Amino acid sequence: MTRITPDLLSQIRARFAQVEACPEQGERVFFENAGGALTLKSVVETSTRYAAIPDNQGRDNPGSHALVRTIASAREDMAAFMNAPGGQFFVGESGTELLFRLIMNICLGVGQGNGIVLGTTLEHPATRSAAARWARVAGLEHVLVAHDDATGTVGAEAYAAAVTADTRVATIVHTSPVTGMGVDVASVVDAIRAVAPECFVIIDGIQHAAHGRIDLTAYGADGYVISPYKVFSRHGYGVAWISDRLTALPHDSLIGGPEDNWEMGTRDTGAYATMSDVVGYFEWLGGQVSDATDRRSKFVAAGEAIHAQEAALCHAMIHGTGNLPGLAEMEKVTIIGGIDNPAREGLASLVVDGVPSVEVVARLNAEGIRTHLRKDDHYSGNILTPLGLDSCVRVSMCHYNSVQEVAKFLEVMKRITG
Repeated sequence: MTRITPDLLSQIRARFAQVEACPEQGERVFFENAGGALTLKSVVETSTRYAAIPDNQGRDNPGSHALVRTIASAREDMAAFMNAPGGQFFVGESGTELLFRLIMNICLGVGQGNGIVLGTTLEHPATRSAAARWARVAGLEHVLVAHDDATGTVGAEAYAAAVTADTRVATIVHTSPVTGMGVDVASVVDAIRAVAPECFVIIDGIQHAAHGRIDLTAYGADGYVISPYKVFSRHGYGVAWISDRLTALPHDSLIGGPEDNWEMGTRDTGAYATMSDVVGYFEWLGGQVSDATDRRSKFVAAGEAIHAQEAALCHAMIHGTGNLPGLAEMEKVTIIGGIDNPAREGLASLVVDGVPSVEVVARLNAEGIRTHLRKDDHYSGNILTPLGLDSCVRVSMCHYNSVQEVAKFLEVMKRITG
């Protein structure tokens, strides 16, 4: 496999909008990818094209027929990209809304007042809140396994210690949006199924999707949800995949309508079309970094190249580049999840001793480096409060970022911590 070379990186960056400059701020380095990745130029063009179409799906006219073909093609693209074993893809309001809907229908569908809904303290409130609410409504017990504060992740052994034969629903976050650490979801699902083989498993893939390497067949779960604006598309919709057995559970639908339909009302065909743009980008990238000829191999190659590029960026940020010291060499800096953590996916959350995180973010922004403040609120308190922190600075990268951008960040951090 070929790594992402400087020439290829230039080609990659040329495919994204607003790579080097914000229309409001001007020139800047974008290290806020976990809050929403850059958008493919093709997505912008596709969104504009479909926004002009007045036709709806399901009519007997050429325009409507074309929309139906677009949706069918996008579903095939997503199935290939994520290696889906049957089931179905559909879109909703957002990733959060879809996670709530999947968890709600499972909790209500597995039987009232008997069993456990299992999750962890690592998870985003989208799954934790949904599980807490619908477990209570369905009379189920909601159990949260504690994540490892030191590593910023959770392993299969933690799930294995808590799962019981009456575990009906389990939730997993693929990558934490606060620590940036990934979870070995396949091993977690195996640990759950070993004790509760009929348990429905839902994976929050929202933070992970931009890093590639999605394999639904290998995971063996029943649901996987992403937010397209975090994987090079746009705001305004979420995407869910659900297994055949989850599809068959009772769910909100129109009387007399198709029983397997999980979408509510007419959806935006442009949303589906932009997902084909995203899948096409991964396929293109895989062809640039490998000699693969089939789609699946290209997707795998793209994911591996993205992982290698982001690992190199993280290494430069933590251990330094050129004559610039890395975060690990700055005495005042503490990196959440540790310095050398193999679970890290393109993200470093940090605190600076003696300098409030809100000030660090502001000073970086004033120097044209976009990062984000995470506070001990309902989004991040589950991670920060056990560490005794009221906030942290989240620096999130993606494969289109460069070592030169990391160097700019380190130059400013050297002054902030000096």
